[in-house]
Amino acid sequence: VNQILLLLLVLTVCAILYNKVHQVPLALKNETVDLESPEEMEEEIPVVICAAAGRMGAAVAAISSIYSNTEANVLFYIVGLKTTIPHIRKWIENSKLKEIKFKVVEFNPMVLKGKIRQDASRPELLQPLNFVRFYLPLLIQKHEKVIYLDDDVIVQGDIQELYDTKLAPGHAAAFSDDCDLPSTHEMIRSVGMQNTYMGFLDYRKQTIRDLGISPSTCSFNPGVIVANMTEWKHQRITKQLEKWMQRNVEENLYSSTLGGGVATSPMLIVFHGKYSSINPMWHIRHLGWSPDARYSEQFLQEAKLLHWNGRYKPWDYPSVHTDLWENWFIPDPSGKFKLTRPDS
Repeated sequence: VNQILLLLLVLTVCAILYNKVHQVPLALKNETVDLESPEEMEEEIPVVICAAAGRMGAAVAAISSIYSNTEANVLFYIVGLKTTIPHIRKWIENSKLKEIKFKVVEFNPMVLKGKIRQDASRPELLQPLNFVRFYLPLLIQKHEKVIYLDDDVIVQGDIQELYDTKLAPGHAAAFSDDCDLPSTHEMIRSVGMQNTYMGFLDYRKQTIRDLGISPSTCSFNPGVIVANMTEWKHQRITKQLEKWMQRNVEENLYSSTLGGGVATSPMLIVFHGKYSSINPMWHIRHLGWSPDARYSEQFLQEAKLLHWNGRYKPWDYPSVHTDLWENWFIPDPSGKFKLTRPDS
């Protein structure tokens, strides 16, 4: 009996020693994983930018400015049409932007069939890629939060700050209010630009009046969007936007002769009273509304994001504050895209 007890004791001691010896590497392994996981799980910031034919230099400059001013883990979704995708891919892969993380996404313009009312006054506003922002959940599958930027912007701040914009519960998107910065009021007055719903919707139409939205309500600019994809899908935002596009085809509720053309107006209707606000300095607008009206240099240096919305683009002539834009421009390796300058 004593021998059996002694044998059991020896076996128990051996088992304890064995477990201790073999648990140490396991503990160290777990600890190592925990130490490495924050870097491995660094949050990805998806940024959607369109690359349209004739404007690819704009997309490249926007991407360059974002990439150069942040340490964040940015993933660029570059959206184009089938005919333009090879050009933008070659531009990126054969320039200093080859280090960026990006995916090229093809947009099928057939989704817009029957939803756009033809308007000859400003045909550029009817280009298919102007409506990419309506279809974000169809293009971006795995992200909860997404940034959408028009191509005619330059980012001077850290894009992480914009991504950290808080969206109120139940809000699918955040925009910049067109009445948010006193510094922009003089610019708006000088170019005769509308910053209320009256400038975008035709209040002579009963359908618009039935919305119950005061024509003096301040508009917002959807050229910079921070979007919550879960809320967007839950509220069926894309379907709502498409409904108003189709109603415009039938009733001519808004047109490109008004302030925002055909892409802004349905968003003003669908998101009325249901959006969060972006920090005003993260969307300084109207730089493209006049070839003469200028902001002060000090104000522009403090701005986090500059937007040349309007007809006068910084890659064309005439335009204002082109030096700030050209700082981030990367020449086209193929030579197809060229800047228009007074001496060119």
